[in-house]
Amino acid sequence: MRDLPGSTLAAVLHDGVSRLEAAGWDDRDASLEIEVLARHVLGWDRARLVEQHFGAPPAGFEAAFGSLVQRRLGREPVAYITGTREFWGRDFTVTSAVLIPRPETELIIEKALELFRPASRPWWLADAGTGSGCLAVTLCCELPHAQVIGTDVSAAALAVAAGNAAAHGVDSRVRLVRTSWLDGLIGPFDAIVANPPYVPLADRSSLPRDVVAFEPAGALFSGEDGLDAIRVLLGQSAALLAPGGWLLMEFGFGQADAVRREVERTAGWTLVELARDLQGYERTLIAKRGE
Repeated sequence: MRDLPGSTLAAVLHDGVSRLEAAGWDDRDASLEIEVLARHVLGWDRARLVEQHFGAPPAGFEAAFGSLVQRRLGREPVAYITGTREFWGRDFTVTSAVLIPRPETELIIEKALELFRPASRPWWLADAGTGSGCLAVTLCCELPHAQVIGTDVSAAALAVAAGNAAAHGVDSRVRLVRTSWLDGLIGPFDAIVANPPYVPLADRSSLPRDVVAFEPAGALFSGEDGLDAIRVLLGQSAALLAPGGWLLMEFGFGQADAVRREVERTAGWTLVELARDLQGYERTLIAKRGE
């Protein structure tokens, strides 16, 4: 796309929406994504975009914007194009080295803040497989005296997490360790949180291209039934939590019964809740280590 004399910003955005709709987007999603891409290029908030809607686009906008639309047409996720995703009201840097934070993962934060009281206590926490650091950083922001160890096997992911911790001013309370899940950590922790991979390998072909072609496979897939990482974390966490400590862990849609069985067959746990997301689906395990 090149700059066209006499075109308005509204016309350029309308053309972007039409291109996405022609490729299969519904009108609402197309409009939302085009607005996000336009604001990213312009560096404007929504109010300014509305105010300038029928004015001429700034010099160079059409070319830069057009290249981002083309990337989205290739199914690259918007979060990777813009380099950011909101989580619990804060912006987090994301790259293709990390899983894009999802709204359902905020359920871990919601339940943690209900359980971790008083908030002023110096909580000692672990975030297994931290990725972007969204859980570790958010917990430190919400719990002003908490200390969190975040782990990941990926050095690139840990670099993203470190940047997010610094951006939100909690880098002094987030320690990042390159390891597999909880290997080598020394407890006891008050609580452990995790959003592990849980997609069965057999489901690869059913995932949308936006996910399977761009997000890191190691953060998505976990064995034939999707529960390999969950089994490891159940075993490791039981040995690293203080008596009465908490494990909060996300799992996949339709896996509730299987997760319940894994908890029951792993020594040391009391199943407290399989918390439901906003759609009413059980998505987060809350378990307590025996006193």
